[in-house]
Amino acid sequence: MIIGITKELVGGEKRVAMSPDNVKSLTDSGVEVQIQQDAGKAAGFADSDYTAAGAAIVSDRDAIFEAADVLLQVQSFGSNTENAEQDLKRLRPGQLVIGMMDPLANPQAAKQVADTGATGIALELVPRISRAQSMDVLSSMATLAGYRAVLLGAEAAPRIMPMLMTAAGTLQPARVLIMGVGVAGLQACATAKRLGAVVEAYDVRPAAREQILSVGAKPVELDLQTESSEGAGGYAKEQSEEFLRRQRELMTEVVAQQDIIITTAAVPGAKSPILVTEDMVKAMKPGSVIVDLAAERGGNCDLTVQGETVVAHDVTILGPENVPSELANHASQMFGKNMQTLLELIIQEGQINLNFEDEIVAGTVVAHAGEVPHPHMRKLLGIDSADAQK
Repeated sequence: MIIGITKELVGGEKRVAMSPDNVKSLTDSGVEVQIQQDAGKAAGFADSDYTAAGAAIVSDRDAIFEAADVLLQVQSFGSNTENAEQDLKRLRPGQLVIGMMDPLANPQAAKQVADTGATGIALELVPRISRAQSMDVLSSMATLAGYRAVLLGAEAAPRIMPMLMTAAGTLQPARVLIMGVGVAGLQACATAKRLGAVVEAYDVRPAAREQILSVGAKPVELDLQTESSEGAGGYAKEQSEEFLRRQRELMTEVVAQQDIIITTAAVPGAKSPILVTEDMVKAMKPGSVIVDLAAERGGNCDLTVQGETVVAHDVTILGPENVPSELANHASQMFGKNMQTLLELIIQEGQINLNFEDEIVAGTVVAHAGEVPHPHMRKLLGIDSADAQK
């Protein structure tokens, strides 16, 4: 069994699929690991760290694809929309590739992998069940994104976070609002609280109230019917336009009081909902800051521009891309641990063992033996699911 780890092709991607510690756990179990030269360099891992962990450094990407039974990537087919075709032609029948594939937004990538005869596992589809928590890359990356978002907001704001009592007078704490309290939102709440801000948070899901309180923030409660707002896996469901209109109306007064707003609301496979309209931005104080973590999905703010910082109505609006990559060292450690745990499930006695009776396997395999076996993916692709392989 040979596992190959390739250098990321996406421009600006600093993460690597496994840290040296993750690799050592594989080599200690008798698995051969090949990693492309300098694959971990941007994350702070030298080639010598990987050789010390028992891996072989390979300079030629083609050679890794030719030798590896399993390929590990961070942004794989579907997630990498820049140049993944370079790797697509390198795949061979029976090979297994694991990585983030953005399958709900780019389902055609699963069909492309299937057409090569390779097997593809999309890490975004790891089910949110207790047994799979240690494989959940979305939660791992969202944790880091939530932390980083607060630092980005603090850097852009013209005031400090904590209250300070000085000889020059008392400085009042910044007011921070987190909109969307999933994993990223909760981490943002906790980080802003640690920095001394007055933190409020809002989420349409009723269950979020206790979670908000648990990290020391104050829940924002609006007069809305939210009983049906939570979907599968704990994600917020897509809401009606009438619900969103009423939500925005009630939120205008809340956002007008804030110094920093961090938006994190996302619906898997769909455009992010608009939570902050231009009228709401107009109501905000001059010098206020919005950090839109949903920028890559269209943004939660009307005025967000993906990958850019804009100033509108005296409010600074950040639309950061690939936020976890900016914390590449720890992001790679977390990603690698998620990957390591998944490999422990599907590699048995040195062989790939995909048990489609297992909920995790059935839920994550998007390409196998020339087919797209995943029922929801088949639906997105318009393929009759009656003959889906099990």
